[in-house]
Amino acid sequence: MAAYEILIADDHPLFRSALQQALTLGLGPQVHLVEAASIAELEGHLAAKSDWDLVLLDLNMPGAYGFSGLVLLRGQYPQIPVVMISAQEEASVVNRSREFGASGFIPKSSPLETLQQAVRHVLDGDTWWPALAEEGAPVSDEAKAASAGLASLTPQQFRVLTMVCEGLLNKQIAYELSVSEATVKAHVTAIFRKLGVRTRTQAALLLQQMESIPA
Repeated sequence: MAAYEILIADDHPLFRSALQQALTLGLGPQVHLVEAASIAELEGHLAAKSDWDLVLLDLNMPGAYGFSGLVLLRGQYPQIPVVMISAQEEASVVNRSREFGASGFIPKSSPLETLQQAVRHVLDGDTWWPALAEEGAPVSDEAKAASAGLASLTPQQFRVLTMVCEGLLNKQIAYELSVSEATVKAHVTAIFRKLGVRTRTQAALLLQQMESIPA
């Protein structure tokens, strides 16, 4: 039985490999590490098993807009701690990670020892934040409202929303997801209701509230 079971979600194979090595060194060979290169892959692992000890989530993942991946995870799997990992190390990014429910933030420039220490802290039930986290501007009320709406979406609704925001038509989304156009329409109706919007443009603007650095 693995001492810890951790999901590494990052779209860079080299960085995933480096994380694998760092965590195996820091936590011992009994740690069980699984990799995901996209939000869809990550959701697949979480759907199959929901008692992971930790998710390490890259901020800019395929299938997500900025913090929308974090918000989705916190909404669907509130019991699993999520630590953000990013090359974007500005105080505002760190602060938004905390506001949107992460248990910590590890800059990609961190030395090996810091990474290992941060992960141990969170596995022990604590949090981990860089010193500069206090400097960031607070998250706007609009972004908080957007976060609450996104957290209420199911993974499939979230997928449909991202495709809507990429400009795909209902029939194109139906083809991509191998479902009927009627199913997509039902999803879109439910999404708009949950987000409190009426148009695709409004939905796209709401998703932009999850950008890593606010405009």
